[in-house]
Amino acid sequence: MALNVIFVGFFGVAFLLALFQVVVNGDTQAFQLIVESMLAMSKTAVMDIALPLTGIMTFFLGILNVGEKAGIIGGLAKIIGPFFNKLFPEVPKDHPANGQMIMNFSANMLGLDNAATPFGLKAMQSLQELNPDKDTASNAQIMFLVLHTSGLCIIPLTIIAQRAILGAGNPSDIFIPCVVGTYVTTIVSMVLTALWQKINLWNRTFLLGVGGATLAIALFLFYLGNQSKEQIEMISVVAGNALILLIVAGFLFWGIYKKINVFEVFIEGAKGGFSTAVTIIPYLVGLLVAIAAFRACGAMDYFVEAMRYVISLTGINTDFTEALPVALMRPLSGSGSRALMIEAMQTHGPDSFIGRLSCIFQGSADTTFYIVALYFGSVGIKNTRYAIVAGLLADMVGVVTAIFLAYMFFH
Repeated sequence: MALNVIFVGFFGVAFLLALFQVVVNGDTQAFQLIVESMLAMSKTAVMDIALPLTGIMTFFLGILNVGEKAGIIGGLAKIIGPFFNKLFPEVPKDHPANGQMIMNFSANMLGLDNAATPFGLKAMQSLQELNPDKDTASNAQIMFLVLHTSGLCIIPLTIIAQRAILGAGNPSDIFIPCVVGTYVTTIVSMVLTALWQKINLWNRTFLLGVGGATLAIALFLFYLGNQSKEQIEMISVVAGNALILLIVAGFLFWGIYKKINVFEVFIEGAKGGFSTAVTIIPYLVGLLVAIAAFRACGAMDYFVEAMRYVISLTGINTDFTEALPVALMRPLSGSGSRALMIEAMQTHGPDSFIGRLSCIFQGSADTTFYIVALYFGSVGIKNTRYAIVAGLLADMVGVVTAIFLAYMFFH
């Protein structure tokens, strides 16, 4: 229902605003601009997103299948099963989905998007096997998706790199605010979704798990906080690539140790990569084209101006409103929000309050609508229930946290 409302609503808003611009403002190119944006996004969704994803999916699903047959995924599931069982009570402690989810979260934390997506899609497919109603998202699938949309990443390397390119005096000065922002978003979204699902998180296993993770991240942040930008980039690149290679080589060698036909098992799993990529194309095209129409008609600009006016009436400092387009675009389009972040740094300066806040917005959440289309589309979920609302609440938490951190660190 939510996707249906968004899909129809975005096109409806685009048509009405374009009609207004033609009739009132005499802008004869309003309809043309929207149509061109829709056609361009149709091509982008297939050529730049779905097709490149096919090769990555094929390879990593093959590697994951080797890991499952060799018992690695099951072993990982048993280790984290007690903690995940509190968050995902519908998932058995030793189910492969637990191991697949932890691999997805681990890859995301290190900024390894290419590896995180196949792990996440495989986890969603495993959760779908446990789902009694195949057309409707289960509680476990919603919890997983909301945690994914919180965008937990402890090394925002691409943001730091972009700041360096634009000449920031200290490109990594947004490092701690970005990590704190995304971590707060993750914890709050986890608690909100748990309350929605009536899951009791006040237990020793969960508190120790979250406490241990918080301590580990804090120690890592403390260590990285004493490093230069070059050292942080080196650690990120080396650690990220080493982890990918370790997973691939470790799975393959353990498969040989377990005396399985590694290549045959790899091919068996890899066959699912193409079919998964084909399955998600209609979902990606439909939602991303609707978002393109919404952007092209100027609805985002009107919304930002309305918010700026309302906020100014409250007497609250409105310096942050110049960066709001990045925050509002982030749930809709990762590339769109990145472009707005760069534009904000070019316009106001990478070391300005707006430039830095735009970076924190970019690093404090993820692309909710894209993730919903990608993950639910891969398993044919039509009824998303409250997943989008919960994901957007997580995004809102990220926005508020980012604003608070920006004022704390840079205002």
